Amino acid sequence: MTAPPPVRLLVAGVGNIFLADDAFGPEVLKALAARPLPAGVRARDFGIRGLDLAYELLDGYATAVLVDAAPRGHRPGTLSLVEADLPDPAAVPPEAHGMDPARVLALAARLGDGPLPRVLVLACEPAVRPTGDEDVMPGLSDPVRRAVGHAVDALHTLVPALLADPAAPAGALPLSRPDQSGVPRTAALPYRAADGVHDRSGAARPARAAPS
Repeated sequence: MTAPPPVRLLVAGVGNIFLADDAFGPEVLKALAARPLPAGVRARDFGIRGLDLAYELLDGYATAVLVDAAPRGHRPGTLSLVEADLPDPAAVPPEAHGMDPARVLALAARLGDGPLPRVLVLACEPAVRPTGDEDVMPGLSDPVRRAVGHAVDALHTLVPALLADPAAPAGALPLSRPDQSGVPRTAALPYRAADGVHDRSGAARPARAAPS
């Protein structure tokens, strides 16, 4: 019996399912259940469990793809592939009780002795995003809901390329719908301010619609 290939790539959904378009990552991971990724990949929804993700990043992966809603100035529902600069743990406060990607990466860097995996972000431009304290806002906006299926298509093209060459330049990585993707480029992951405006660990925030 042939042994299964080692797991070398992590696809992680991040976001709060109760905060409008912030639920994009978990919704994509839910959709992947019907269209599983190939062997050698672990796909998992981390929600707002930042500490769990930090420890998972130390498990020997070559590459991690975070699936997240992130404002980047595009039309709502636009997908962007971003290669993240790993943050300096001394410059970015680590976070163990929420899901801010930059702070979670800083925490993973402090917890582990070895290098972190390469981190790519498959980001979706939100139409409705939280900005402060308010009631729970479940449900995706229409453009972000439509982007969920496009993101699954993109992952089924992106993941085999990364398994074949984990060090492939970001600009050479394929996406199934390039008309919906920004130019892949390296970027720092912005961490949310400590005022709680973007705190995913909270259960409620207000939201505003992004310009269409």
